[in-house]
Amino acid sequence: MPDLERRLVLLRHGRTEWNATQRIQGHLDPGLDETGLAQATAVAPAVAALSPVLLLSSDLLRARQTTGLVAEATGLTASYDERLRECYLGERQGLTHSEYAALDPEEYARFRAGDWDDIPGAETQTQVAERFTAALREAAAAIEPGQTALVVAHGAAIRTAMAHWLGWPIDWAQDFRALANCGWVELVERPSGRWALAAYNRTA
Repeated sequence: MPDLERRLVLLRHGRTEWNATQRIQGHLDPGLDETGLAQATAVAPAVAALSPVLLLSSDLLRARQTTGLVAEATGLTASYDERLRECYLGERQGLTHSEYAALDPEEYARFRAGDWDDIPGAETQTQVAERFTAALREAAAAIEPGQTALVVAHGAAIRTAMAHWLGWPIDWAQDFRALANCGWVELVERPSGRWALAAYNRTA
């Protein structure tokens, strides 16, 4: 029955100046800009209305700032987990997209298509999926049927982990449009124990 579904809500952080200027963030740590703070302020009551009982977040600043506003709206105390970080993109972190394209056009084209496994020093998609879904398994185990866990993280990592969580080939994540800043994904557990995608890229 729908009211007995466990639910995971995966929320992307608000906008940073680096998002606005197309600079690759990865594990680098810019904070939210004014637009991002406004987005997080707007989304906080929207996700609070989903009645989460558990709040988890990436430990990167842009996620923590978003989570702080969500925590105020929900009354929950957040836990922070480095496994929920964005994909680590090695030597390409800090570059703008135009700088990356000029440096290595073929590699950049693969990156834009969602394939970053050959980026020097970067995590593979499988590594990202496995660390992120390990945190999701713990979150799911901590809630009861009918309850919701809310996870604040990063767009590419969320899409990659979503595919892995649902048992899809990881490269299927490339078929989903990038999550909007403060867009969220909803995953629900069916009576069979399998999980289903209930919503993608919802926004306030």
